[in-house]
Amino acid sequence: MAMQLMETPAIERSLREFAATLTEKDRRRFAAVEAKQRGHGGIRYIARVIGCSEKTIERGLAELDSLTDDPAAGRIRQPGAGRKKRLNRNPPKKKT
Repeated sequence: MAMQLMETPAIERSLREFAATLTEKDRRRFAAVEAKQRGHGGIRYIARVIGCSEKTIERGLAELDSLTDDPAAGRIRQPGAGRKKRLNRNPPKKKT
């Protein structure tokens, strides 16, 4: 017999609001953790609550299994991405 998940609307709202504050990678992993805690039917339920695809949560579960091998641990942007230093944008003018 399948267990019916009985979450309150307040809990679902909290899950949605918290997930909206996370980066894409963190949101995927958060959804995977929440789905894993809920057991059977958790992936479908969390995907519906948070508003992501089930494939996204499956990808998050795969990432959780390989956290120790994550080359981007502690990094949000790709190397070289982000705002450029001011000197690189506007090099100082030469005095004549």
